[in-house]
Amino acid sequence: MKYNTRPQAILLLADGTIFYGKSVGISGTTFGEVCFNTGMTGYQEIFTDPSYFGQIMVTTNPHIGNYGVKGDEVESDKIMISGLVCKNFSFTHSRPHSESNLYDYFEKQKLVCISDVDTRALVSYIREHGAQNAVISTDGTSLEDLKQLLYKVPNMKGLELASKVSTSSAYYFGDENATYKIAALDLGIKRNILRNLAKRDCYIKVFPFNSSVEDIMSFEADGYFLSNGPGDPEPLVQVQEVTRQLLNTNKPMFGICLGHQIIALANGVSTYKMFNGHRGINHPVMNIITGKGEITSQNHGFAVNREELEQHFDFEITHYHINDNTVAGMKMKSKDCFSVQYHPEASPGPHDSAYLFDNFVENISKNKNK
Repeated sequence: MKYNTRPQAILLLADGTIFYGKSVGISGTTFGEVCFNTGMTGYQEIFTDPSYFGQIMVTTNPHIGNYGVKGDEVESDKIMISGLVCKNFSFTHSRPHSESNLYDYFEKQKLVCISDVDTRALVSYIREHGAQNAVISTDGTSLEDLKQLLYKVPNMKGLELASKVSTSSAYYFGDENATYKIAALDLGIKRNILRNLAKRDCYIKVFPFNSSVEDIMSFEADGYFLSNGPGDPEPLVQVQEVTRQLLNTNKPMFGICLGHQIIALANGVSTYKMFNGHRGINHPVMNIITGKGEITSQNHGFAVNREELEQHFDFEITHYHINDNTVAGMKMKSKDCFSVQYHPEASPGPHDSAYLFDNFVENISKNKNK
């Protein structure tokens, strides 16, 4: 599509603020919580990350699509974001190993995307006024109609979304002859998490988010993993209860992102919706145990209550986010359980946090050899 023939598009925020742009050529209207990611690369991994389900993504990198797409650079089977807002959309790409351009990738899945938006101004506005619901429209829907439709979109606070992205039936990943067996609860699991576990001699059975304790334990796993995922962790009451019962087996447990929050809730520590979440690939985290800083990939809009965690008799904070001191990692004192708020599987350049998978497998090995 020629640049000057693309129709005007609109981004409307819940507070009435409007940003204008251009449609990349896919007609439609879509809703979600608007958020931004500060990563300079990895847009395909972002778009397919189940943790972004229900969100309209604003990319701060001014060029999106310039290196195309590749089939093995996805975190799930489809695009998970509700829509995309960017500055410059590249219809052509230049990476030798890419398999397609981004427009064709979006067109096949009918993802609504608007470009030519002043994303610097938009991100500054979100930073100042906080995350909120929004609608992007490229099909000419009137402003008044968009306002009425947006008013009916539920707030992310209190919204359960794990059921929208979890597998509907259990499946296996890895070598069935591997040394260790792991039961993973799929709250929106990223594919690279499974790869990281499999290459550490683990055979994984991935269970739907609403699996019973009996179903999970029937696999006779050596350890349990709670995955990342979208939405508010508080409504996942059944998952919290399952987590409590799995902890009582005294087998090692590891949680990432939403799984980290579920472990806290299962032990009476609350979570809260952040004014603005952490979404990017260079977030600084301090490892309290080693005294070393880590460059991490993060994607979350909820966090664990630090004050409650510090007062809890059975928890120790292991990591914190250097920018705002929010909880980035924790472990239990009476159980072989630890978790982090960030994504050690992402490794967007630095591999600072890959050791967490090693630690989990080491815990499993020690527990098996008791």
